[in-house]
Amino acid sequence: MSTPASVSGEPMIRSAHPSDFGDILRLNTEWVHFTSHLDAAALAILHGQSPYHRVVVSGGRVVAFLLALRERSDYASPNYRWFDDRGGSFLYVDRVIVSSSEQGRGVASMLYDDLLAFARESGAGRVVCELDIEPPNEASRRFHDGYGFREVGTQLVANGTKKVSLRELVIG
Repeated sequence: MSTPASVSGEPMIRSAHPSDFGDILRLNTEWVHFTSHLDAAALAILHGQSPYHRVVVSGGRVVAFLLALRERSDYASPNYRWFDDRGGSFLYVDRVIVSSSEQGRGVASMLYDDLLAFARESGAGRVVCELDIEPPNEASRRFHDGYGFREVGTQLVANGTKKVSLRELVIG
């Protein structure tokens, strides 16, 4: 009998479960300087609203996650609201986080490839996101550029302490 990928160390994507929330919150805290604070109550609400909330498991532990929301969700994020106010169907990437120990191993690409397949299957016309440009998050910019995301706007957030690039990828 072979060992499951999640235990053997080979990364595997699966749907997130409430039992993963501790690991998800730990990962979010590790990268909170590029995302926003998240507590257990807010995560439970987002999880309940999210049609796409998946984790990557490697070596028996959660090493990454991606949480995305559809249009017309009850979510107050100014970046989400920017897209929702403009209408159309979309999947909004609220957060994608990969553990620092897994950076550069293709884990984010695994999640995005899976997300794009889900977007096509579910009829989302676009995948949208934002990334920090002041202060810059160059790794995220390069990653999203590589997938063909294009800037459709910018805005100041976090009481004017951050400027974000609002991006979209039209699904064909």
